[in-house]
Amino acid sequence: MLQLLDLPISHHTQLVLGAAVCLGTVGVVVWACLPRSEYGLSLPPSPPTWSLRGHFLPVCNSFLTVAGWIDEYGPLVTIRSGTETIVIIGRHKAVVDIMEKQGGSLADRPRMIAAGEILSGGQAIGFMHAGHRFRRMRRALHSHLQPKAAEAYQSLQMAHAKNTVLDILDDPYNFQNHATTYAAATIMKVTYGKTTPTSATDPEVKEINRLFETFGAVLRPGAYLVDSIPWLKYLPWYGQELKREFERTRQLYTKQLNRVKQQLQSNVDVGPSFMKYMLENEHSYGLTETEMAFLGGALFGAGSDSTAVAICTVLMAAACFPEEQAKVQAELDAVIGRQRVPTFADQPSLPRLEAFIAEALRWRPLAPNGFPHRTTQDVIWENYCIPAGTTVLGNHWAISRDAEVYPDPYVFKPQRWLNDQGRMRDDLKFFVYGFGRRMCPGLHVANRSVFINSLLILWSFQLSLDPTKPLNDMGFMTGAMPRDRPCAIDFKMRIPEVELRRMMQSYPEVA
Repeated sequence: MLQLLDLPISHHTQLVLGAAVCLGTVGVVVWACLPRSEYGLSLPPSPPTWSLRGHFLPVCNSFLTVAGWIDEYGPLVTIRSGTETIVIIGRHKAVVDIMEKQGGSLADRPRMIAAGEILSGGQAIGFMHAGHRFRRMRRALHSHLQPKAAEAYQSLQMAHAKNTVLDILDDPYNFQNHATTYAAATIMKVTYGKTTPTSATDPEVKEINRLFETFGAVLRPGAYLVDSIPWLKYLPWYGQELKREFERTRQLYTKQLNRVKQQLQSNVDVGPSFMKYMLENEHSYGLTETEMAFLGGALFGAGSDSTAVAICTVLMAAACFPEEQAKVQAELDAVIGRQRVPTFADQPSLPRLEAFIAEALRWRPLAPNGFPHRTTQDVIWENYCIPAGTTVLGNHWAISRDAEVYPDPYVFKPQRWLNDQGRMRDDLKFFVYGFGRRMCPGLHVANRSVFINSLLILWSFQLSLDPTKPLNDMGFMTGAMPRDRPCAIDFKMRIPEVELRRMMQSYPEVA
């Protein structure tokens, strides 16, 4: 045996041994970087992977891969991306127990250096870590956008929604552009009180939307090496294009804030707006002008695309499911008739329409993969522990397919949202706008926008798919308005065109 040890080792054997040592070292490093729990409980189960880079997720429709893992391994799964541990929640009860009931432990975001620290200079609330500044900014948004305050914008929303109907009459093929125009015009008024005509081609709207497209590109996994090697941030030459974009963003948002400030100083009454509210109450929240400017930009950017996509999702569902559309329109005819234009006042009498909207946004969630949260302390759920410092995602697609909560989850069934009396159920919900303390604060304004557009369009038109055009019924689930056309819709008037135009043109204007 001693003589064997003296034998020369071949070059091939040296390579094999070297590779084994490297793999072992990497394995130890990965193991050492995994979060630890003091409770002796394990992380949720993990699908097998032999890749040193972690689990593979396809670029397109990765939520389908995750849903398959949830079906196989249970309500929670653990995956690895390099040395980062990610827990994904894919069932309704688990997400309520963890992200709603223990929301204080998941209010943080994981570190996003390229997007959160360089591109937005640490000012964007969407990427901001939980803490005093986040709470101050969040409180400011909630104070102005809570349900009662959001009612102030209903006349504005009705006025722009009737413009959407008129735009569809003139150019039905480009209904996506009309939804984008509605969302941009409405949220520009809500945020900045801008009363000049606004559309998707408005230079300021185009610039803000371009900035948010840039954020989307920077957030793609692997887009910037600094997210894996943080010390690159401190090299003066690194990320110059991101730094230039930050300065461009700061100037744009500051310009919008200063315009509102000038209006206040000139005693120009432009009605309510978030920026006006912030400037009049700046001492209540202790925010700097830069923080206020970025908060306004975040409200506009987040509210514009998501609202437009939600409207298009409801319209696509109506075209895809004509029998369900007919039930909604029968309700509209019974409650409203065709002699007057419906308004927000009709909402309590239209549960079938509300159920249709709820089912459409469950059927095709706006953000199927969800957004990353980070635990600030250990979170216990059943026999699992999610240690502090873990990235956690609530996967909207998998949750929406939870058969225990949504029986026949792959079937479009608006009636699932109605109780025995035909009213909306109060014991069933879906998480369209996120979870816990990171839920979108503009959801009340967004819900009203989706409702009034769905109401006016389904009252005015019968929608059907264009059989000559391709359909991608998952095409709106990108988190932003897609550049292509996932579906083509034919709009058949339910009211003679001359009468419809007259009724819409006499609809209330913006106050």
